[in-house]
Amino acid sequence: MTLLNKLTPARIVAWVVLVLMLLVTVFPLVFVVKTSLVPASDLYTTSTDLLPRHATLIHYKKVLGMLSTEESIAAGGSGANFNISQSLINSILFTGIIVIAQTFNCALAAYAFARIPFRGSKVLFGSFVASMMVPGVVTMIPNFILIRDLGLLNSMAGMVAPFFLMHGFTVFFLRQFFLSLPKEIEEAACIDGAGPFVIFFKIALPLSWAPLMTIATLTTINMWNEFLWPFLIGKEASMHTLPVALQSFKSQTPQGQPDWSGLMAATVIATIPTVAMLFFFGRRIVESVQFTGGK
Repeated sequence: MTLLNKLTPARIVAWVVLVLMLLVTVFPLVFVVKTSLVPASDLYTTSTDLLPRHATLIHYKKVLGMLSTEESIAAGGSGANFNISQSLINSILFTGIIVIAQTFNCALAAYAFARIPFRGSKVLFGSFVASMMVPGVVTMIPNFILIRDLGLLNSMAGMVAPFFLMHGFTVFFLRQFFLSLPKEIEEAACIDGAGPFVIFFKIALPLSWAPLMTIATLTTINMWNEFLWPFLIGKEASMHTLPVALQSFKSQTPQGQPDWSGLMAATVIATIPTVAMLFFFGRRIVESVQFTGGK
């Protein structure tokens, strides 16, 4: 069958719709990258070029704190004292601590729900599942009052505390995977004298590498883009994460208008980690969700 015979009207319509959706998705990204590379003198000129004719990396140097205030203004900056280097470090720490702690803690809980029978396990697991239906804003004010009373405002501990232990979806997702593992392997380990912790660390955990990476990737993307909670807790500029720093940069306009090129350069830097993770682990995420969802 030739290619022309395969092109039915339904397939043609499907391809057209997919191409249009791709263009709608990609165009904002192209615009952001292009604006971050445009010299200040060319920012408001009309151009249909896909890439800037006179590309420059000076806006990236500006937002990374590699230029003085005078050099920043000369490059078309707003004159705002802005450096995302510390915010980048804060985002890495904030995301890294939560991903490692939450993934490990949820894996322990999920294995217990899947393999260790105990009184009240169904009720407790049901509460984890029910927590997924509670909007985050419902618990935000109580969490803020608790963090404030503990004296953890403007600290990394205060920012990571609500996300540190558990997440309902992660427990549910990993429990479904642990239920799919063959019990014969664990029973053989029990005969050899292995306890629950030995089985978990030596058998279950190595076999769950794929779903753990999926959860770690999804949690990384979610926490990397988290704005509201770090904004409430980290009021000082030294505690800003990247999303908070971007909002702060947009509002700092000593010269009367936002530094759009600098803002787009900072946006590109903030977007690179999540785009890279989706590029390398996107297929693994889909496969793990399909595999676990069928159990």
